[in-house]
Parts: sequence; structure tokens; C-alpha cells
Amino acid sequence: MSVPVKPADDHVWVGAEDDGDWPLLKYQREANDAIATHDVVVWKKSRRIGASWGISWHAALVGSASKSAGGMDVFYMGFEKDMTRQFVSDTGDHARLIEIAASDLQESVFNDPDHPDADLKVFRIDFGSGHEVLGLPSVPRAFRSKQGLVIIDEAAFITDLRAVLKAAFALLIWGGKIVIVSSLNGENNAFNELCVEIEAGKHPDYHLMTTTFDDALEDGLYRRICQKLGRAWSEEDQEKWRAKIIRQYGAGADEELFCIPNPTSGAFLPLILIEARQDRSVPVVRWERLGAFTLLAEHLREAETAYFCRSELKPILDSLDPKTPHVFGMDFARSGDLSVIWILAIGSDLVLRTVLVIELRNIPFEQQKQILWFVLDLLPRFRAGKMDATGNGAWLGEVTMQEYGSRVEPVHLHENWYRENSPFFKAAFEDGTITVPADRDVQDDLRCMVLVRGVGRVPDNAKTGEMGNRHGDAAIAGILAVAASRADPEIYEYTPAPSPFALDGRPSDRGGWAIEDELAAERAGVRTENMGLRGSIY
Repeated sequence: MSVPVKPADDHVWVGAEDDGDWPLLKYQREANDAIATHDVVVWKKSRRIGASWGISWHAALVGSASKSAGGMDVFYMGFEKDMTRQFVSDTGDHARLIEIAASDLQESVFNDPDHPDADLKVFRIDFGSGHEVLGLPSVPRAFRSKQGLVIIDEAAFITDLRAVLKAAFALLIWGGKIVIVSSLNGENNAFNELCVEIEAGKHPDYHLMTTTFDDALEDGLYRRICQKLGRAWSEEDQEKWRAKIIRQYGAGADEELFCIPNPTSGAFLPLILIEARQDRSVPVVRWERLGAFTLLAEHLREAETAYFCRSELKPILDSLDPKTPHVFGMDFARSGDLSVIWILAIGSDLVLRTVLVIELRNIPFEQQKQILWFVLDLLPRFRAGKMDATGNGAWLGEVTMQEYGSRVEPVHLHENWYRENSPFFKAAFEDGTITVPADRDVQDDLRCMVLVRGVGRVPDNAKTGEMGNRHGDAAIAGILAVAASRADPEIYEYTPAPSPFALDGRPSDRGGWAIEDELAAERAGVRTENMGLRGSIY
């Protein structure tokens, strides 16, 4: 599809190109041509080059065309509401400019079948063709029962992009199209990984485009900016402006402007850093029960759990250094996700060495308590622990604190808590002061931590594991354990004063003060067989 030629006096076309008949720059036109030609287009691009604005022209044409002419519904998804509204609004403006009948921007409600109490606002315009352009919330289920052209904008910043793409690709079956456009957000981000796979030939049906800041300048970006601002263009001014923009982006210029992924952004813990701290000797013990286990009689559940503790956990706990302080962190879940107990030993060199990770799935509340308390009772020099007390975890956190005192802290996980504790967790990896298991699932959990509003954390809807049945659980337990290693709990101890009843201050062979035991027994009215002699004859 091509934009029809307009009169030269229409402001958006005047001076836009040498022939004066197209408002788009060369790279914007090439992107729209690729979208018209290919089922899947992935566009890796610099920031602020008008990529979304260019695609919105194509959206206007596709939405306004009849089905026989290749028209279809258009579904736009950005990572936040304002950019979604802007895209739909731009599409409507373009349609009216080229004299296509379109409604004004409308707001409606997206009825979420999975979360009926959490309806979300969506933006839309309708065309005379019967098609619509709809701005959707950035959740995978938004594509349910949809068919048409899907545009996923700034995809690298969408939470759980893999799930969004999985839902979107289902639309291809009945003739839909998909456009995935974004600047980069780290080497380990799902968008960059998709680009790498295409470059490696793993997706021969996908079309990959790359537009850097310099590519956009060559195609006239700064000329267009000068035209819009009413100033004269010159090669010298363009070079000065380019240097200024690069200075402003600083260390992020390579990623933000030149499409070179930064290995330290996006993913909070880069894979190379995790691998450097892995220790293959660290055991990860997993225990899962079927739903029927919950319905067993209490004594049977306790007996089976006790057997698990004795056979799987006790040999590991017995092997721990009795002179080394230990701490733990626990992320709690009852069903669906995992409960993870992460135990660290604090070495004399201040290295936090993971000595055991326990993963529990579908284990009843009481048995989780039984396992945790079994571990804490045998943990050498147990110093401190922090437990996820969000939701159902509050009960276990409270009763464990009551049992073991202030050494255990129930934690309500929220953004401010992550802001205070995530930097220490990452610093331990960077400084080489932590070891972690060499385990695939634990590694995936650690990798799923990302920067959310500048804070390193596990996203609320993150899914890991081959079956998508984890929620970064091990990473949460790990950060809680590191936080526990920095705790300074009050520990109540006492040294008993010497007994006035002791003989020469010497204890008896039985470990207590013999005469004190006898006097206490007499005061309690208990007969003692000492043949009338003080100090016992035993």
C-alpha cells in the first residue's frame, strides 16, 4: 500500500522529500514496505527517530482498506498508556489528512476474562471499512480472539515479552501480520535475543531491519527537524547536533542510538556474571507432592515429611561447618509457584557461600513449617533469616518468628524494599562475594530479574522454567538470604552466676551442681536416696 499523492500546498508534504509527495523519510517508507510484504517484521532501531509515527501511517491505510484490498483490524501494544493513546491518535490524524473517513479517538474498556475486577482502558478509532485501530494493554491475553495486524512497540520494555509474542503469533494462522519494533534494553532481553536468532538464520520467515541514529541522519532526520523548527540546515550544524546528542546519552549511547546491546542493562544480573559465581557442588533438593497428599491424615503427612527431612536434608545439614554462621531466605508459595529456602554460610573471608537450596511444590502449610523448623534446628550457628510474608506467607513468617525470635524477620516485599536490598545482591555477584548453585532453573530465576522503574526485582508476572511454572522464586529467596546476612538481630543470652550451694565451685560428674540438685529436690518434697549424706554418693 502506498500513500496517495497530495497537493503540494498541504503542509505535511511541502519539502518533505525532493518530489514533495511523501511525508515519510526513507527508513520509515522502507519499514512500511516491509510490513506490507512480510508476515513478521522485527525492527531494531535508535531512539526518537519517528518509527512509531511512520508505522501509524501504515496503520491508517490498513485499517481504512476493505478486506478485499488487504484491509484488516490493527492492534497496537506499547508498554505504557500514554504512548498507546498517542499512536492511535496519530493514526486518526493521518486518516483525516488523506481524507479517509474515521471516527474521533474513543476510550473503551478491555474486559479481562481472567481478571473480571481489573478491567483496563483501551483507545480506538473506527473506519468506514468496518475495521478498527485498537490500542491494547500490554498483557498477553489482550490478543485473545483477535485477528489482524499486530504492532508491538518498544517491545524490549514490555514485561514478559515472550508470553506476549507467543499470544501474538497465534494471529498468523488466519492471515494476520506482526510488527515488533524497539530500541534495545540489554543483551539478555527477549527482544535482543529474538534479533540474534533471526540474524543466525533460525527464523527464515521473519524480516529484520536495523536503523541506527546515523542511518536516520543519512536519510534526513535532522533536515526534517530543522524544517519543523523553521531553521536552516547545514552539514556543520548537523555534525554539532549529532555530537551533542551522543554526549547527552553518555555511556548509554551505543545501546540507545546505535543498536549495540549493553550487557549490564535490561537483565539485572547478566548471564556471564551468574555463571562466574556458580558452584557445581551446591545441592538443590526438590520435593513435590500430588494434591492427594494434602488429604492424608495428619500423622501420615508428618511421617512422610519427617522421612524426607531425615533422608534428604539431614545428611547435608550434618556436613555443614559447625563454626560458621548461617542465614536463610525463604520465598513462600502454597500452589502453582514454589517455596524456596536458600541457605548461606558466612565465611571468615565474608564470602556468602550457598550451602543448600530447597524447593517445595504443592506442600501443605504445616509440612512447610515442619521442614523449615527441621532445617533451622540443625543449622549451625543460625544467625538470621528473612521470609516472604506477602499473602499466605504471613502465617509461616509469624509463627517462625515466634519460635525463633527476632532472628527471623517476615518481609512484605515491595518496591522500596527491593530498592534498598537489590544493590547489595547485585554487588555480591559483581564483587565475587557469593556462590550459587550451577542449576538450570535457579539460573533462569536469577536471569529473570530486571530493572523495573530503576529497581532490580522479579517482575510481578514473570514466568520461568520449561513449563512456565516458576515465578523467579529462587531469585527472591536468594535476595532475602543476602539481606539476612546483613541483619543485626538481637540475640538474648545469659551466663549463670555460680551457685552458693556448690562444693568448692566444682560441678558434679553429671554436669550439674550435685548439692544444688539435692536441695532443690528436698524443697520440692522429693525423696532422694543419698543415705543421709550431702553432696550425693553417686
